[in-house]
Amino acid sequence: MSEFRYVALSADGSTLHGNITAENREEAVRKIERDGFYPVRVEDADQASQPASPGFLLRLLTFSIQRKKGLRQGEILEFTQELALMLEAAHDLDRTLRYIVDVTTRAEAREIITNIRDRIREGGSLANALALYPESFSKLYIGLVRAGEASGALASVLVDLARYLENRGRQIAEIRSAMIYPALLAIASIGAVVFLLTMILPQFETLFSENGAQMPLVTRIVIAAGHGCSQYGPFLLAGCIVFYGMARVALRSPDMRRRVDSIRLKLPVFGKLERTIIADRVSRTLGTLMRNGVPLVRALRITVDVAGNEKARTALETVLISAKEGGGLHRALSRTGVFPRRMVDLVQLGEETARLPELLLKSADIHEGQARATLSGLVTLLVPAITILMGGIVAFIVTALLMAMLSLNDLAA
Repeated sequence: MSEFRYVALSADGSTLHGNITAENREEAVRKIERDGFYPVRVEDADQASQPASPGFLLRLLTFSIQRKKGLRQGEILEFTQELALMLEAAHDLDRTLRYIVDVTTRAEAREIITNIRDRIREGGSLANALALYPESFSKLYIGLVRAGEASGALASVLVDLARYLENRGRQIAEIRSAMIYPALLAIASIGAVVFLLTMILPQFETLFSENGAQMPLVTRIVIAAGHGCSQYGPFLLAGCIVFYGMARVALRSPDMRRRVDSIRLKLPVFGKLERTIIADRVSRTLGTLMRNGVPLVRALRITVDVAGNEKARTALETVLISAKEGGGLHRALSRTGVFPRRMVDLVQLGEETARLPELLLKSADIHEGQARATLSGLVTLLVPAITILMGGIVAFIVTALLMAMLSLNDLAA
């Protein structure tokens, strides 16, 4: 018999921590489920008692090669869409999962879905089976599935969930697509500048040294920059990579992440954009959960984990406390100072008219549109900004070249 440490959720959504004795991890999971809870994490107590993370240097060396396990985002969307489609067509859950296993090509994804199907064949619920893979299925996903199973409307809940995932995936794809051209422009411009500094300008230095003449001041400055780029460029690049790694490791600390996220919310333009994105994410998550029958307090617990910003997460925790005490949701949101005024006003209107889920989703649509328009404007401005900046640098280098050529002509005359 071994001892396992677990984290589980009760029926009302509260988090439980404890230890349990069992032959293996699977038996421990079954015991937790028989007690009326669904497990989120179950691990060997001896391993859990060890330090949760390695030393800073080791984390710095290994963070970049860690591979995220579980289903990919596209696979989660396909899994949800196929599950919703076949359940709407009145197929039973076992047959549906068997079909999904058959059409899944990646071995790791097939294994995960097979294990989920096996758990359901043993008498477990779909939500409990999904909760065994938190790296693939978020608390929002599991919470909605649990609400669908409890209400007998699992198919319609999965349709909403698939639409939600599709919308989020489209937003990410749009941002990535919009950033491709500015990124390529920046890379090409930097490459052109480095080529001029390291390959073209040093030839003028040789010409001037052979003629025993002194180069113009501007040319000397540019050539010195070229020497620095040639000698220290690799070290500068390595330093940037190390700094990036150190920043990634440091941001794993909740306190550091909270301070950085707080600063991000105070930035002139990007802070407003961040608040708009947070309002979209929080409104859509909370509205989707409540529309599918999840109570407000439990829905807020799930929404806290999808805020995406530690400052907003802390604010939502205070809102959750207020909701438990029976306070108005819009007042608690307003006191945090994190969420936009329009979101707070729509929440207030929803509470007054008993249409809170509907108006939360309306708030999400409004803020999604605002965020998309702001991002589009920023990307539109980014291209000419990069062009002007890099054009100015290239013009300065070309000026240095022309001055050097004129000086050579004066020497020849």
